[in-house]
Amino acid sequence: MQLYEDLKYRGLIKDETSPLLKDKLNNETLTFYIGTDPTASSLHIGHYSSFLISKRLAKAGHKPILLIGGATGLIGDPRPTTEREMKSFEEVQKNILALTKQAKEIFNFEVVNNYDWSKDINFIDFLRDYGKYFSLNYMLDKDIIKRRLQTGITYTEFSYMIMQALDFLYLYENKNCTLQVAGSDQWGNITAGVDLIRKKTGKEVYAFTMPLITDENGKKISKSDSGKTLWLDKNKTSSYELYQYFLNTDDSKVIEYLKVFTFLSKEEIENLAKSLQENPEQRLAQKTLAYEVIKDLHGIEEYNHAKSLSEALFKNDFKNLTLNDIEAIFQNANIINIKSNQNIVDMLIDMNVASSKREAREFVSSNAISINGDKIADLNVTVDDKYFLHDTYIIIRKGKKNYFIGKK
Repeated sequence: MQLYEDLKYRGLIKDETSPLLKDKLNNETLTFYIGTDPTASSLHIGHYSSFLISKRLAKAGHKPILLIGGATGLIGDPRPTTEREMKSFEEVQKNILALTKQAKEIFNFEVVNNYDWSKDINFIDFLRDYGKYFSLNYMLDKDIIKRRLQTGITYTEFSYMIMQALDFLYLYENKNCTLQVAGSDQWGNITAGVDLIRKKTGKEVYAFTMPLITDENGKKISKSDSGKTLWLDKNKTSSYELYQYFLNTDDSKVIEYLKVFTFLSKEEIENLAKSLQENPEQRLAQKTLAYEVIKDLHGIEEYNHAKSLSEALFKNDFKNLTLNDIEAIFQNANIINIKSNQNIVDMLIDMNVASSKREAREFVSSNAISINGDKIADLNVTVDDKYFLHDTYIIIRKGKKNYFIGKK
């Protein structure tokens, strides 16, 4: 498939500004940009899909530019309900440095900062050179503005659209950028840029949006089920956490995610869809998804380590893990401080495995308890120092899936 058809197959084009886009993508070489505001020191998994679109375009010969919004980040893109909390100049600058480093390491894009061309525009020039091209009716008709009119929107947020349009104009005039790519929630801002360039220069530029990627509950993906943000920076979200997240992808979403988050061919994806239908218990589609994402973000070595930790948890075998491995697996667990040299029954109560001595004895007698992977069936066992891995942690499993971790 050619590029445009491949993007359509993967469901990556929602809106497009011109019927000429197909020919432009398939037969010309375009400079394009994708933008993000420095709201944090790392991109998260929600950004990943749109950045992969940029990699797809780059593989097809188009030239990518990543715009980091040092100026727009000081203002804040209007949210559907309430105004964003303004970040300090110092925090924004710190985030810019981190995102620039990350973008170059992971995606190898040219990076620009819109603060560089926005900082010297005075208020009168802003109104005369840009504001006069935007009628109030035009701006009020944008969906995000409409939704905020009932709750109220400040002029600061209202002006964000013009600032983003100015970015497209600057990149068009200075870097021959003729295409913008973004999530569908940016459609109003994108079309404002296309219109501004047309009005000021008489030239036509192009843009398309991709659908927002959601989980099986219809929520935008960026966080785990526990509400923890899934960052692309492995120091903020480990490869193991990403592995677990994608390994547990719902069957109803995994083929969509394979199209969005991987470079697998249509044939490869259809074979995985067949496997999902015929042998869902093997979770081959989910395993492939986890492999492709972590390999792309963090490398093969990180993937292999994440897989080994997951297998240790599945096999209930922790003896060969390092202290760091144990902490990675159970970083979101409720770790309980406990004392050594206790009878197993008392230990189970202290670690909230059982609510009473009677219940604790029942668990042990029915072979439902293991410590660090070893079954405990003797009610007279004393849990002393030798049961603590690296003289620090003890891992108790009740049944097949309930883990409890203690630290002395």
